[in-house]
Amino acid sequence: MISRRAMMASLAAFASAGPALAADKAYRAPRTRFGTPDFEGLWTNASYTELERPDDLKTLVVTPEDARKWEAKLAKSGGVNVGPDPVGQGDSEFPESGSGLARIKGEIRGSWIVDPADGQLPYSEAGRKAIGLGKYRRNRYDNPEDRPHSERCLTAEATGAPMISAADTNVLQILQTRDAVVFLTEKYHDARIVRLNLGPAPADTPTSWLGECRGRWDGETLVVTTTHLRPGYQERSWGFWLSGAAQIEERFTRTSAGEIFYAFTVTDPSIYTQTWRGEMVFHVSPGAIYEYACHEGNYGIVNILGAARLGNQPAPKPPVP
Repeated sequence: MISRRAMMASLAAFASAGPALAADKAYRAPRTRFGTPDFEGLWTNASYTELERPDDLKTLVVTPEDARKWEAKLAKSGGVNVGPDPVGQGDSEFPESGSGLARIKGEIRGSWIVDPADGQLPYSEAGRKAIGLGKYRRNRYDNPEDRPHSERCLTAEATGAPMISAADTNVLQILQTRDAVVFLTEKYHDARIVRLNLGPAPADTPTSWLGECRGRWDGETLVVTTTHLRPGYQERSWGFWLSGAAQIEERFTRTSAGEIFYAFTVTDPSIYTQTWRGEMVFHVSPGAIYEYACHEGNYGIVNILGAARLGNQPAPKPPVP
């Protein structure tokens, strides 16, 4: 029979060896033919979790009970936080937002933003004024330049840096060569090309909607720095803006056969009071990637602009008797 003292000694030895055992079992991604960690395949970041924390979720780490309540509420609209919905938009669309809030590092997360602690984008007053943000969000309908990227079929939420999940089309394909990593999204057929081991982009690098993306390997992690975004201000997703001076660093680490841990840092002092950070996970996609046709840009935006401008017209004159 094993004595109590011997049992306790064995447990203590196992506990002290725990970190070493965990380190020995740390996941190491499979390798490409070039010897780099292999991220190739179809991935998805579909989730009920949003970039900013909703008012109903008070903390970054959500309790299981609060998560169940929030997930049950959003399940009625396919996982999309549509807010008040008197016309039934949530019932008429086909969201692809996963099955619940994101689980990251064993925690249920209430927002992708982890810093600031309140889970909100840290706009400065000068930034709000430059963009034209009101108390909550910019809400202009009569100028195409004021409409979000996705509505204008320019870039998708999940394409540029940082990659933000949306109500639909969250499937991402990663392709790798010796000199580049390509992120391909089904929405608008965007291919973001990250060129490897070239150092910082020169000052005269041309600007673009997706910016100039330079990457390097830091052990098991792909580090991507994006600069040289198109001048001016662009709404990357609902309420999330970047200026042409923004710099974004992304870190991709494959933590298991079915998961990539994704961390990003945004520095944009022209509109934010501080550098802010977010964390996300990509899972192996259960479905294929499909062609996406942007009908909103072809037809919907015409109606949006036309309706807004009708509201600014003078009242019609009464008919002549």
